[in-house]
Amino acid sequence: MSADVMQRAERPAWMEKPRPVTQGVKGLTLVFTVLVVIVPFWVVLATSFAPDKQVIANGGYALWPDRWTTNAYDLIFSGGQITRAMLVSGGVTVVGTTFSLVCTIMLAYALARPGVVGGKPVMLLVLFTFLFPAGMIPSFLVVNGMGMRNTYWALFLPVLINAFNLVVMRGFFQGIPAELFESAKIDGAGELRTLVTIVLPLSKAVIAVVGLFYAVGYWNDFFRAILYTDQATMWPLQTWMRTYVVQSQNSLISVQGGVSEQIQFAPQTVNMAVVVLATVPILCVYPFIQRYFTKGVLTGAVKS
Repeated sequence: MSADVMQRAERPAWMEKPRPVTQGVKGLTLVFTVLVVIVPFWVVLATSFAPDKQVIANGGYALWPDRWTTNAYDLIFSGGQITRAMLVSGGVTVVGTTFSLVCTIMLAYALARPGVVGGKPVMLLVLFTFLFPAGMIPSFLVVNGMGMRNTYWALFLPVLINAFNLVVMRGFFQGIPAELFESAKIDGAGELRTLVTIVLPLSKAVIAVVGLFYAVGYWNDFFRAILYTDQATMWPLQTWMRTYVVQSQNSLISVQGGVSEQIQFAPQTVNMAVVVLATVPILCVYPFIQRYFTKGVLTGAVKS
């Protein structure tokens, strides 16, 4: 069989043979899209490692540093507040994601099992909160009334379970064959053992996807720290990044005894360095979970 015949056999009947012009346009479009994504991040990275004089001379940015330097990163970590903010962000992300995954898995499993008492009203309540979320003032009143203000609990407990993630995971659990649950019941396994030994090993894809959703949400959140805490020492990294970049403050802040005082000048390189520090951890985690996205999200979204 010739190569042309084999190629036609591999293509569906409705798919025409690709033309060179079409292939070239697709390639150029792909290259353009990649450049649109990579160039801004490269500018941020190069600016963070560029000397101050070059950045100032180029209007605040650098495409390629004349001399690679880590002065901006040394300046950031010498102040102490960014190091603490990174620890706060990491701790909130790890603890919050763990708590959220455990609670979401348990609630989704309970709502996915047939015959659960009160399952339908609870599901309707979850969907109601998904369509009509609580506002900022009610959330603040609840957190303040429970005594969680100025505590790290306020950074993840108010958003412990996301309704969308719950619906996705519940749909995935509903797609597991009922025969597996029946065989586990015949063997004498309870609900908890069935969840741990049968459901969770089959749900690695959706757990990875939902876990990444939670982790990205906790890592990128900056508003809850402003809303629920009065102490800058409790701010996560994203809140400090907002202070540096969005408000264009050109000074490093040293927090001592709850009083903020300006101690060193921070050029544009420091702003870019903070952006890099806030972005790189998620970029390092994402490639390992990307392969689960299609399977986890689409399979979990088939049923609701």
